[in-house]
Amino acid sequence: MKLKLFALLAGSMMSASVFAQTQVVAPEKIWPAAKANAWYKQQPWLVGADYIPASAINQLEMWQGDTFDPAGIDKELGWAEGIGMNTMRVFLHSLAYQADPKGFKSRVDQFLTIAAKHHIKPMFVFFDDCWNKVPNIGKQPDKKLGIHNSGWMQDPGDPAYKETSNYPRLEVYVKDILKTFGHDKRILLWDLYNEPGNSGKLASSLPLLVKIFTWAREVNPEQPITAGVWKWDEKARELSKFQLANSDVVSYHCYDGPDQHLRTIQLLKMYGRPVLCTEYMARTRNSTFINSLGILKKEQVAAINWGLVDGKTNTKYAWDTPLADGSEPKEWFHEVFRADGTPYKKEETDLIKKLTGEKSVTETASGK
Repeated sequence: MKLKLFALLAGSMMSASVFAQTQVVAPEKIWPAAKANAWYKQQPWLVGADYIPASAINQLEMWQGDTFDPAGIDKELGWAEGIGMNTMRVFLHSLAYQADPKGFKSRVDQFLTIAAKHHIKPMFVFFDDCWNKVPNIGKQPDKKLGIHNSGWMQDPGDPAYKETSNYPRLEVYVKDILKTFGHDKRILLWDLYNEPGNSGKLASSLPLLVKIFTWAREVNPEQPITAGVWKWDEKARELSKFQLANSDVVSYHCYDGPDQHLRTIQLLKMYGRPVLCTEYMARTRNSTFINSLGILKKEQVAAINWGLVDGKTNTKYAWDTPLADGSEPKEWFHEVFRADGTPYKKEETDLIKKLTGEKSVTETASGK
């Protein structure tokens, strides 16, 4: 059992005492647990991937006008649909919006049209504290051979995330996107901030985290909002408590083996809200489809793994095990499909297809 995780959650259960101890943005707008659970019951069992097309090294290359790749997206989401996936977690980027707000929103709409064609309801991610610190508009860097996510960019970046002079433009961006798409039935939910505090930022990310929840609650989209907990220690306690207290649905990341992953689920279910795993599956860390997907289905937890198609992000390589010559790793870290659409491991895609094709007890009981 993860004692640190238990202590973190036990000290921050969703109760009157938590609301007294933790900053809560617009508590009257947070979905009651009953509303969140009713919404979740209307969804199929959610299965998908953290998605970026193989042609893009990062979020900017995905969303900028000259490198947006609708044909590749259509092809790859077709592969996902073919194995029963019905959602994707997709990162936006504020600089792509800032450079061309109208074009950016048009491309988001085009992406949603393609996803809907394949019966996929994505969730969108706004800010991100992971990987490279200084994003720039224009041509993006070439990938570095054998290095995991060598070109992925933080959003808004570092030191931009802590410079309050940036907040007005970020507020315009977040509110415009939420106002434009906040009633769009093609969108599943909004994930406001990926892994706040990562890259050594820790609690220095809290001010921007508070701001984006504030902006989102002011717009009040129809879809639920969340920010996933990801770090299970005392250093992340303040951030995690804020995320859990302010999210409509509980989301989290877990790259542990099945026993620890199940314990994480059981603890997070104590909040009485839907639980969504928005990152898992790192084969060399014993987090696999084979040993974890069945648990997620049994527990009725959304299952969103990192990576769909092997491409420029290089996430088939492990976080801390680069292969400078770009040779094939003995075992892929992430990704489901090779670049030509064939499965990396057919037993995995067979399992995904099997489990997504089976109705759960909950779905059967509700008459779906």
